[in-house]
Amino acid sequence: MKIIAIANQKGGVGKTTTSVNLGACLAERGVRVIVLDLDPQANATSALGFTPGEQDSIYQALVNGAPVAELVVPTKYDNFSLIPSDLELAGCEIELARADDHLVRLRRMLKEFKKTDAADYLFLDCPPSLGVLMTSALAAADELIVPLQCEYFGLEGLAKIVGVHEQIKNSGANPEVVLEGIVMTMADARTNLSSLVINDVRRVFPEVTYQTIIPRNIRLGEAPSYGQSIIEYAPTSSGAISYRNLAEEFLQRHAGAPVAAGA
Repeated sequence: MKIIAIANQKGGVGKTTTSVNLGACLAERGVRVIVLDLDPQANATSALGFTPGEQDSIYQALVNGAPVAELVVPTKYDNFSLIPSDLELAGCEIELARADDHLVRLRRMLKEFKKTDAADYLFLDCPPSLGVLMTSALAAADELIVPLQCEYFGLEGLAKIVGVHEQIKNSGANPEVVLEGIVMTMADARTNLSSLVINDVRRVFPEVTYQTIIPRNIRLGEAPSYGQSIIEYAPTSSGAISYRNLAEEFLQRHAGAPVAAGA
């Protein structure tokens, strides 16, 4: 099981959209995926059709010591499961900050969970902050994927998350975590700004920036309100096509799968 943090301290850049829809597209191909919702807002939980608070969340593991494996719930999609979130996680930041092991507690728990071979990939959908939960996710992850909105302020946010990634590596908390990829999101082909941002990111991070670009697409915004992934809600939309292409490119990076035409 490979653990991948999907993180950016800036909100509204497509972290949850990417966690849910990349996960769904991989599951469609027979890859076993679990999304761990680490955001107290619980958007990934509701996007997958669950009501936050009706199931135990990762809070039970972080604070009460419950085994992570007991928190996994199947979604309506084959090969796709969820570890839910709820508002209890909002208080978890304070409780964890008081603990001496707050930075590595999640890492230790997920190390044990890895032994169960419950999935091929575990996506950590991180909150939009630089707090304990996000840094804990980076300390626990094998890889980091950064969704980046195609706007000027997105570049500033990228510098911050890359800096935190380096801090986690250099602190010794997780020297092995790799910046696996940058996914450009909410691109608007009608504007020069999107192209300028994409070109700047590819110039600075040529090896890790994904070729697939996620467009600004209203269907991607609508799907979570129906508790559906984009490939269920609008399977022929540009958003669905893009996330399927992203899944192909992701698999090529990780398992040598061929990239679909147009990716």
